[in-house]
Amino acid sequence: MDREARERIRVRVEQHSTEPLYIISVAARMLDVHAQTLRTYEREGLVRPARSRGGVRMYSDHDMERLRRIRTLVDELGCNLAGVDVILNLMERMQGMQAEIARLRDELQRERDRHLPAPRAPRTD
Repeated sequence: MDREARERIRVRVEQHSTEPLYIISVAARMLDVHAQTLRTYEREGLVRPARSRGGVRMYSDHDMERLRRIRTLVDELGCNLAGVDVILNLMERMQGMQAEIARLRDELQRERDRHLPAPRAPRTD
């Protein structure tokens, strides 16, 4: 996988809105895919759009970002949908592990600060 492709599928640090905004026809147009492609991705469990009271699929910005990653994996890297599912799950696990590492690092720093004596000012005798 080349660097540019990795960058395009990299999990973004910023959080995307989870508010449902786009109906399937709008989402499909934005992604330049057929609406049936989005239905297939949903049927395969790759994306779970919200539903309106009338059952209309509603895609959030978060869903759209996930769909862009799926498109990159399928169109540019040649992954099949089973491979996409594995990759996306691994990416989510990595993101969770990175958050856990950051939490543990902060906890370790707090413990160090609590147990180590404060630095002394240099003597000026």
